[in-house]
Order: sequence, then C-alpha cells, then structure tokens
Amino acid sequence: MNFDRRRIIQGAALALLAPSSFNAARAQSGEGWHPLTGDDGKPVPNARLPVELTNEIEHLPGLIWVGSKSTAVTLYEFFDYNCPYCRVAVKDLNLLVKKRPELRLGLINNAVLSLGSMQAAKVELALSLLKGPAVAYQFHQRLFAMPGTNDGTRALKVAEDLGVSRREIEPVADSEKVGEMLREQIQLAASLGLAATPSFVAGGVGVLGYPGPRTIGRIVAALDKCGEVVCLA
Repeated sequence: MNFDRRRIIQGAALALLAPSSFNAARAQSGEGWHPLTGDDGKPVPNARLPVELTNEIEHLPGLIWVGSKSTAVTLYEFFDYNCPYCRVAVKDLNLLVKKRPELRLGLINNAVLSLGSMQAAKVELALSLLKGPAVAYQFHQRLFAMPGTNDGTRALKVAEDLGVSRREIEPVADSEKVGEMLREQIQLAASLGLAATPSFVAGGVGVLGYPGPRTIGRIVAALDKCGEVVCLA
C-alpha cells in the first residue's frame, strides 16, 4: 500500500501539538467536571468542552454513525485501531446500541498510536466512501476482532473479505481526499484535548479513557434522562 509516510507522520505530529482545550492536569488528578466513576470505582477524567468545537464533530467527514437517527442521545467515540481498550469497547458499544435503541453512536478515528493505525484508518475511510457507513462499521468490528497489530495490509484483507478488492480500494485509501479526512478527525480530537484512546464526548463533556460498560451505560441513560453525562438532580 503506497501510503505517504512523511505526510502521515507530519499529520500526527500536528495533531499531538495542537492546543488542547481539555484541562488535562485537573482531569488527570481526578477532579473532573462531573463526579464520574468507572466500573473499577476510580474517578474518570472528564471536562466540559467548548461548544464551538463539539459542534464540529457532527460535521466531520468520514464519521461512522451507528444506531438511532435521532440526535437526542448521541455518544461519540474517538478511537485508534491499535488501542487495546478500544478493542474491548467495540463489543460493549455494539451491545449497548442494540440494548438502547435511542442511542446514536458516532465513531471517529484518532489514529495517533502508530503508522499502522493511520493506514488502517485510511482503509476504513476509503471503504466508507466506496460502500457507505454500514459496510465501514462491519470493517470496524472485524478489524478489532482480529488479535495482534493492525496495519494497512490487515485492513486491506478485511476489506477484501467484505467484497471490495485491493485494486478498488487502495487508490482511494491513498488519495488526498482520504488523507484530508483523516487529518481533520485527528486534529479535532487534539483540539478537544482527547489525548487518550478511546475518549468519548457526550452532552458537551469529554471523557478520557474507557470507564467500562456499566459506566458507559449509565452515561447513555443520563443523556436520555437529562441531557448530561451525570444527572445531579
């Protein structure tokens, strides 16, 4: 796969150096915006995010939508195809979408862990352009179900298994259009301060890391009830 290694690495560097709106020091100390605890009982880093940035998520190119068509209960996940916690989260989130039909899940690449992560993300974005988000979501699930390190070669194999030939998808994955789509996703994640993978955005709040299936379920229930990550009243 003929990826422009220099351009990809430069894009990742820009993302990591972008100014963060997330109060990282406060979040990492456990003093989050909401009194949110994970399945392990530990505080979950979280912070209120600027609305002008969270509004941009909805319009990101290549975002995969799963679940409800309504925007009322929306959860965004920023993930990396080589993030072990993302691998755990993908099954839990799929079950949650089935359990809660009101949930609208948006999946966004934050491919910052390796060159292989960026290659896999490019294949996913190309697949979304060629076949639509439903097939891209099948790719998402299948690639995460594979043990080991994900890269362009493995991603192309999954795409072939879904009926899209390497000859068809590779030029699209290598295109400037897909490269720009990936850069926009990574750079917005960085601007939001979502330094961990996975990270979530819900109700205008950023949540760093994967807090576990029960906590994510509680967040979605709270979104449905009061529009916030935690209902205080």
